[in-house]
Amino acid sequence: MNLNNVRREVMKTLEKSMDELMEKYLKPIETIWQPSDILPDSSSPDFIEEIRDIQGHSAEMDYDLFAVLIGDTITEEALPTYESWLMDVEGVNQDEQKGWTRWVRGWTAEENRHGDLLSKYLYLSGRVNMREMELSTHHLLNDGFDIQTAKDPYRSFIYTSFQELATNISHRRVASLAKKAGNALLAKMCGMIASDESRHASAYKNFVKSIFEIDPSEAMIAFEDMMRKKIVMPAHFLRESGGKIGELFKHFSDAAQRTMVYTTQDYIDILNSLLKEWDIDSIKDLNAKAEEARDFLMALPDRLQRLSERVQIPEKQYQFKWIAS
Repeated sequence: MNLNNVRREVMKTLEKSMDELMEKYLKPIETIWQPSDILPDSSSPDFIEEIRDIQGHSAEMDYDLFAVLIGDTITEEALPTYESWLMDVEGVNQDEQKGWTRWVRGWTAEENRHGDLLSKYLYLSGRVNMREMELSTHHLLNDGFDIQTAKDPYRSFIYTSFQELATNISHRRVASLAKKAGNALLAKMCGMIASDESRHASAYKNFVKSIFEIDPSEAMIAFEDMMRKKIVMPAHFLRESGGKIGELFKHFSDAAQRTMVYTTQDYIDILNSLLKEWDIDSIKDLNAKAEEARDFLMALPDRLQRLSERVQIPEKQYQFKWIAS
């Protein structure tokens, strides 16, 4: 049996538990929060005053932090790209309304609320050049992105495990900084989004853990391959109007590092958490290639730690077109 057939069989095995998995990791549509539950009600007599409050807090918000919030929003708005990628993974049949297709659509539907909530908040903030932000979103969707997983479910779920943990950290840190600044609404919003990301991360980590139990050698090789390539976040492909694909990422990353919203150390910490979560050091019955892959993975955090000590973050802020002058 070739590798693709093996992966499809593994996906079918996991799919048998899909009803239980969806009940555990996704929320009922009728009861989960929606953006309108959190944002000011336009029919309320207090609406204008609440908008003034949002604009006041936004005007006082640290420039780098505000830029990171906008960049996070743009990547959240690119959900159609993520759904189309996952629908093309081996073992997912989008012609059937069951199993993995139900999961991908349910996950996407929950994630879609994040961009809706944040983009409406930013529109109300009065500090965003909405056309420039919308152009960046349009470019991100139009350009697409290659996260180097191809159609492989093993690599795809390793990627989403890492990516969901990273977005949890980013939104949680923004929530914490907003709370310290007295911006209770933004803190609540980002905290709720972070909670979703944590739940979704738990789901994808569970999928990968099950894959390690069924097909340990190929799962180990897939994990090594993803880490050798480096986990590339969707923000890596950001650009502004008139710019080239990926041209903006360095500035966005610098802003995230300066504000400590997402750092090189966070990348290393996520890797360490996955090595522990999937019990990489103790997995048995690996073939020779997978044993070599494990050796690489177990040594990688220390190697990355040494490299991180050389990272220089520029103090000068980049002037993003997204932020109104």
